[in-house]
Amino acid sequence: MGAAAVNAIVAPWFIRKRPAALSVAYNGASVGGVVFSPLWVVLIAWSGFPQAAMIIGISMTATVAVLSALVFSKSPEALGQSPDGAKSNQVETLAASSPAPSLPRSLLWRDRRFITLSAGMAAGLFAQIGLLAHLFSIVVPVFGAQGAGVMMGGATAAAVAGRTGIGWFMPISADRRLIASASYGVQVIGSITLLLAGGDHAAMIAGVLLFGLGIGNATSLPPLIAQVEFDKADVSRVVPLIVALSQATYALAPAVFGIVRTISEPGVFILAAAIQLVAVATFVYGRQK
Repeated sequence: MGAAAVNAIVAPWFIRKRPAALSVAYNGASVGGVVFSPLWVVLIAWSGFPQAAMIIGISMTATVAVLSALVFSKSPEALGQSPDGAKSNQVETLAASSPAPSLPRSLLWRDRRFITLSAGMAAGLFAQIGLLAHLFSIVVPVFGAQGAGVMMGGATAAAVAGRTGIGWFMPISADRRLIASASYGVQVIGSITLLLAGGDHAAMIAGVLLFGLGIGNATSLPPLIAQVEFDKADVSRVVPLIVALSQATYALAPAVFGIVRTISEPGVFILAAAIQLVAVATFVYGRQK
């Protein structure tokens, strides 16, 4: 399930605790990758790939269909409930936090907040996906295949920790663009640490974990920024658009990083750090004045 769909399903149920709720929901993808990858291997070994794919496909379709009918189709209003357990007369007060009225569709593409938010998210994910696509094969010569696999698992665990920490402890009044910039800044430090590691085990582990801390936030923070900067009517357009634009951009990242790697392997760390700095500058520039 994509980031836009997760946001659309979860956001109506939470206002005060929305960052924490979305962090838990987005972490499901990370945990799912950790849990189901080994199960895939076992199922393929037991029944072969075609039958395993059929079993997984049928199970997934049935599970999503049941959840869609029993859970995803419900809304707080339909059940007579309010977000975060607030009373009905509190909901409008809590929700009325958008700093600007709804924008006409044509003006959205010229809005500084939208342009900087979509560009920052795209740049951050471009650097992230590009480096991650090559990171395993880069660390294999140092740690071996098994050790490299453990390190990538550590990056996933760091991503869960980073996203959960921000989701639960970020104040509701915090400047979310600055928090996103700080998260990208940690990834810049991770990239530079990997660049300077020179094969040192401890430095490489630290670099991977530092980079991993920001992996989850690159997906979860931009929708949270959109929800405090745009009118509620615009959020339903802004979030899918920034997700789609970032996906179209980072689809090219592995190839671009691969070209750089053929020229200079350390160059991939320099490129990742440079693009992440661009993401930071873009988010900061888009802050409300």
